Amino acid sequence: MIQHLVKIKSIKHITHDVLIIVTERPPHYSFNPGQATEVAINRKEWKDEKRPFTFTCLPDDDFLEFTIKTYPSHKGVTNELLQAKKDDELILHNVFGAIAYKGEGIFIAGGAGITPFISIFRYLQARNKPDNNKLIFANNTKADIIHEQEFKSMLKTNFINILSHQDVEGYAHGLINADFLKAHITGSVKNIYLCGPPSMMKAVEMQLENLNIDENLIVKEAF
Repeated sequence: MIQHLVKIKSIKHITHDVLIIVTERPPHYSFNPGQATEVAINRKEWKDEKRPFTFTCLPDDDFLEFTIKTYPSHKGVTNELLQAKKDDELILHNVFGAIAYKGEGIFIAGGAGITPFISIFRYLQARNKPDNNKLIFANNTKADIIHEQEFKSMLKTNFINILSHQDVEGYAHGLINADFLKAHITGSVKNIYLCGPPSMMKAVEMQLENLNIDENLIVKEAF
């Protein structure tokens, strides 16, 4: 397996528990919007602790960017990344990922499951081809929403947020259920893109099945 050693160029918080890490880009290292790689920290005790993180930069950027939700209580890789600093080294592995843009559709993300969609929407925006895509983003609270202003700017009213643990004016409240999906999936849907925690994905897939959405239209990745 090919490994690539890269230095961190910058690291910053964008929410209370989400980091953006920018690294060097290895020569001839390519990916498509929506894809990911396994990342390890280049320290003796962490080299073999690989975690999948999605690229959130554009395929032609001269750097790599990762948007990473951290879990300090797990005492794992993301907790270690909270201590990382500029010029620390990460180990990148092969590129993988099932999510790729197949045309206009409805994107449904839960929490950190938004990350494959960040690169896809930025890619469409950069090419001035936003299409009539809709993004449904489920989070616990408003503070958990990643890149809220950027998505609002790109998608306008096609950016729909739903919060499970907080009731905020202007935001849907609760879980994604059949009535909620029915209200937002109108006309002949062409594609459904789905990414989030396995339990959330399973629930949404059941709701989509109840709405007679063809499972062949669903592009998905567990997160």
